[in-house]
Amino acid sequence: MAASAEPAARIAALRADITYHGGRYYDLDDPEIPDADYDALVRELDELEARYPELLTTDSPTQRVGGLASVAFSPVTHRLPMMSLDNAMDQGELAAWGARLERLLSGSTGAGSAVAGFVCELKIDGIAIALSYEDGHFVQAATRGNGQVGEDVTENIRTLIDVPTTLPAPFPRRLEVRGEVYLPIAMFQELNAAQLASGARLYVNPRNTAAGSLRQKDAAITASRGLRLWVYQLAEVLGGPTFERHSDSLRWLGLDWDEGPDKPG
Repeated sequence: MAASAEPAARIAALRADITYHGGRYYDLDDPEIPDADYDALVRELDELEARYPELLTTDSPTQRVGGLASVAFSPVTHRLPMMSLDNAMDQGELAAWGARLERLLSGSTGAGSAVAGFVCELKIDGIAIALSYEDGHFVQAATRGNGQVGEDVTENIRTLIDVPTTLPAPFPRRLEVRGEVYLPIAMFQELNAAQLASGARLYVNPRNTAAGSLRQKDAAITASRGLRLWVYQLAEVLGGPTFERHSDSLRWLGLDWDEGPDKPG
């Protein structure tokens, strides 16, 4: 059944609003609305497009990862796409996601049923980053960008104290890890105190301040901001170990986590 003019108009308005506010958030690091309000716009659009699939277009904001690669930095094409995380707004949505995952696992294994094991991690609100190593040496860092093409921020990332420039042996021939560059709350408050003292505009939030700090053309400015890195994912390992479980990859990365008494076998 064809969609009426009312849903089509609402979808067009939502796409315009999401594109505008997404640009303020991802590309200008200067958001005008809270994250929750932006997420609500995206969720409404996603629901309308599911209800009226004939109105879904390939350039809809729901079909791409937010953020563009800045022309101020060289573009980097990701060897593996960098996708954004989905979210669940309540217990019911989380349970539904778990049920979908178990059905997917059951189908892939051919088993009648599958019980998923989960690793629970803190979500660091920063800017997604991919770090590449070749023969144990750090060679490149790139932002997520649009998921396919990001920005080369290698020299700025080198200034972070959490980033090893060489890896201890034995190391893979090629390694790509992913995580978040973030600004600790204490550093954010310190920066805003300095802004207030000088009569300058206050920074909006730690996430956007981290993104703006990372995208400085002068790496010395980035170095002065106190940015930190949290790595939580293996994207590519060539000439190294393979893992069947995410928890094993975290352990290999040297991250501590509590397995708990019900760790799956």
